[in-house]
Amino acid sequence: MRILVTGGAGFIGSNLIHYLLTRAETELGVEVNRVVNYDKLTYAGNPQNLGGVNTDPRYLFIKGDVCDRAAFLQALTKHQIDHVMHLAAESHVDRSIDSPETFVMTNMVGTFHALHAFRDHARASSSTTMRFLHVSTDEVYGSLGPSDPAFSETTPYAPNSPYSASKAGSDHLARAYHHTYGLDVVTTNCSNNYGPYQFPEKLIPLMIRKVLHGEKLPVYGDGSNVRDWLYVEDHCRGLTLALTRGRSGETYNIGGKNELKNLDVVRQVISLIHEVNPDLRTHTPDDLIEFVKDRPGHDRRYAIDCRKIETELGWSPRESFETGLRKTVQWYLDNEDWIVAIENGSYAGERLGTA
Repeated sequence: MRILVTGGAGFIGSNLIHYLLTRAETELGVEVNRVVNYDKLTYAGNPQNLGGVNTDPRYLFIKGDVCDRAAFLQALTKHQIDHVMHLAAESHVDRSIDSPETFVMTNMVGTFHALHAFRDHARASSSTTMRFLHVSTDEVYGSLGPSDPAFSETTPYAPNSPYSASKAGSDHLARAYHHTYGLDVVTTNCSNNYGPYQFPEKLIPLMIRKVLHGEKLPVYGDGSNVRDWLYVEDHCRGLTLALTRGRSGETYNIGGKNELKNLDVVRQVISLIHEVNPDLRTHTPDDLIEFVKDRPGHDRRYAIDCRKIETELGWSPRESFETGLRKTVQWYLDNEDWIVAIENGSYAGERLGTA
């Protein structure tokens, strides 16, 4: 397999490339001959995320924008790509509220150009195994009430933020390119990811960073918003299975089976850090947590029904939230230099906190 990963220097993308090059063959029998990392290196794209695999002769980095269709097609053709795993996206909801145009351009227009270029590439190729995996989010389904059933692949779309609306649009384009042009497309919709290399504006790495700095931990509203937490390596295994064993034109939901209130997540982060480093127990969790004005249009609850991918592809999450969080906290404690490079802007992208 010759795979091009868009957004491969980001959080999920870099974890995916690590998985493809180090675990996919032994765990799933997937032989990877080439991985091309196609990334624009915006603020969340960090080349340091690829340490350990960037010297693998099968790995190649190309700095490129998915909105540049000609450049994208050139990369596909030059490197004889037969599979695309499309992860490049703007994903932070707060940023989408402030700058929605960027999200529409990257998530919708970029997906359009990537699909169209891959269609042209597939038509010109002699390969009979050409597949485009489109990676999306559970946020396209909207918000659930406390007793509502979890999102399934047939749940109607009801996006509530510019981010989720732009991802919903990209999902529809992926579907259309399958049904109209016969392109072999598979779509996945995942729940909240966490784990190593996550940009520290997201909840878990942000809370870890603030506990280590002795700062207040901002929690939206009353902290009762519920999310389903998926350890990133479990997600990467699910993506690889969807790419190699999923049915063409189908959608697969990937969830961690870990529904938790944001407030409970924050409390667990504090507890774990205090367990590992007792010297930081200078404040109680209640002293550290600070409730702040809620985000506009903040969805109350997400939950994923992932029975389809379990039944069809034999996937299930291996990490509980407790085991995955422990691995995550330890990684950030062991990699403070990675966080410092983001804070001071020396890593490649923007300084932490800039929009």
